[in-house]
Amino acid sequence: MKILVLGGTRFVGRHAVEAALARGHEVTLFHRGQSGPELFPECEHVFGDRRIGLEALGGHEFDVCIDTCGYLPSEVSRSASTLVDRVGHYTFISSVSAHAHPEQPGHDEDAQLAVWDPTAREELTEDNYGPLKAECEHIVRATFGARALVVRPGLVVGPHDPTDRFSWWVARLAQGGEIAAPAPAGAKVQWLDARDLARFLVDLVEARARGAYLAAGPERETTLGEMLGEGLQLGGGDGELVWIDSGFLLDERIAPWKDLPLWIPEDGPRGIFSADVARARSAGLTTRSLGETFADTLEWLRERGSGAAWQAGLSPAREKALLDRWRAVPRPRAFALPGGREI
Repeated sequence: MKILVLGGTRFVGRHAVEAALARGHEVTLFHRGQSGPELFPECEHVFGDRRIGLEALGGHEFDVCIDTCGYLPSEVSRSASTLVDRVGHYTFISSVSAHAHPEQPGHDEDAQLAVWDPTAREELTEDNYGPLKAECEHIVRATFGARALVVRPGLVVGPHDPTDRFSWWVARLAQGGEIAAPAPAGAKVQWLDARDLARFLVDLVEARARGAYLAAGPERETTLGEMLGEGLQLGGGDGELVWIDSGFLLDERIAPWKDLPLWIPEDGPRGIFSADVARARSAGLTTRSLGETFADTLEWLRERGSGAAWQAGLSPAREKALLDRWRAVPRPRAFALPGGREI
């Protein structure tokens, strides 16, 4: 197949290109050349900015387009309208956050989508990320009809992740010592290695799949405590998880998802970690072990070097101060009753 990838030199797009090339497909990348322009010399690179338009593609035609970097409706509309008669199939990478009620657990692809206010300013923020993605989905479906495919991943992790939401935990668990962890340990968590997502994407476009798919792992239901505990062992086991109440974290102005990645308070959108991905599993989605993702991410971090600025996670000084204040909180004393029972 002749595949056009919008993006393709960063995280998910990079892995998607690798997966497509491994299967012998002909890949063209359209990107600004600002990150990884030296990657994939065997591919055609067309430099341009989708915010302005795709004119640099000239009269190229493709069997498939994989849109890995569509966030604003105006940009997606411009790209879709330009490619509608030049692309046989269009895959849009959306997000589980596009659902209207991410706080509800167990939702599937048919759950209600968020609604974007067309009178609002088209600017990407934490609050409007989901509605913007939902509106982009509407545009793709309206433009391509039965030739449209939407994939809504949850938390995507692994090598080359620019967000550090998972990578920070890998580095921190490998470092050991006392580690601030956001309670409750029993909170559900889902994640998906970007390489597994990339393989699934190529499966779907080869089959000219249509409709929508949620994509997340692992295969069995997992808690944050299990994930971090296993990560601690994978990192060498020389550490201790100190579970801190959500209320205390909020009082200390610890930002969910940002200062402590993977932490979602009780009243937050915890449903993004409990999506029903049965449809994707039936279509062939498979996920690798946490151990493989952890080891490969740790190796990538070592190659990246210690000079890179972290995009998420607590600094060592702030984490230490948080732990010190948590230890200073008075705890109720247990009183012994006759027979040794405590209250």
